[in-house]
Amino acid sequence: MSSETTSKKHLGRGQRGPLASVGLHSVLAIAAFVAAFPVAWVAYVSLGGGEYDYQHPQRIAAHPTLSNYSHVLNHTDFFTWLGNSTIVALGTTVVGVLVAASAGYAVSRIRFLGRGSLMYTFLLTQMFPVSVLIVPLYKILANTKLLDTYPGLILVYCTTAVPYCAWLLKGYFDTIPVDIDEAGRIDGLSPFGTFWRLILPLARPGLAVAAFYTFLTAWGEVAFASYFLLSPDKFTLSVGLQTFVSQYNSQWNYLAATGVLIAIPAGVFFYLVQKHLVTGLTAGGTKG
Repeated sequence: MSSETTSKKHLGRGQRGPLASVGLHSVLAIAAFVAAFPVAWVAYVSLGGGEYDYQHPQRIAAHPTLSNYSHVLNHTDFFTWLGNSTIVALGTTVVGVLVAASAGYAVSRIRFLGRGSLMYTFLLTQMFPVSVLIVPLYKILANTKLLDTYPGLILVYCTTAVPYCAWLLKGYFDTIPVDIDEAGRIDGLSPFGTFWRLILPLARPGLAVAAFYTFLTAWGEVAFASYFLLSPDKFTLSVGLQTFVSQYNSQWNYLAATGVLIAIPAGVFFYLVQKHLVTGLTAGGTKG
């Protein structure tokens, strides 16, 4: 028996040979570099004191500075943008998750006419690009007096977040035994009481994923906010970020510093829900 055959024989299920391990780790390292490099580059450019230092990276390494962050925090409307984005993102998260959870639970537990069509309608709404939706949504918001308001923008973001989250949570609710609902009914709980007091606490991982997706949808969205917010005092971070870029000038150093500051709240939110993300993403894909 050859040495090659002997080495293969000693490898158990799930084990890899040395060459396979080197190849796999090389691919993972390259993928990690591709994913991390843009973020690292933006952070690096934000340390350049000059407007055109991004064209000469060696200048940044020689003279790094935090002056860009000081300018953004002290000489722009950053905190106004931050407050507006926080209102819109948290409002979208709360409203979107509650609506999506209610819809997902209803489809998971209640057999009603049009149940299957409802879920496919949710899926259909995701097929329209933003450029097609801007004009009709603008007219709807203008006719309902919701243009240039936080509630109007929150509702627009919910139209994007709710369909996906309803699909996600429906799959997660399918993994929760129906016996729990029946036990709640026996104890005298109403259908809503069963949903609120028994099902939602068990669905925390799924809700965490839905909340994270909804928050990011509202936090970093640009197109809708740019068209539906008209007053400078209501600009969100994504709209305010565009003030550093004009037809004749682009302040990339301030743009990069603001981009890093914008990423911090998203990173904090991710840290708060990250322990539930893997469970919530995988549980909805199986029915047990």
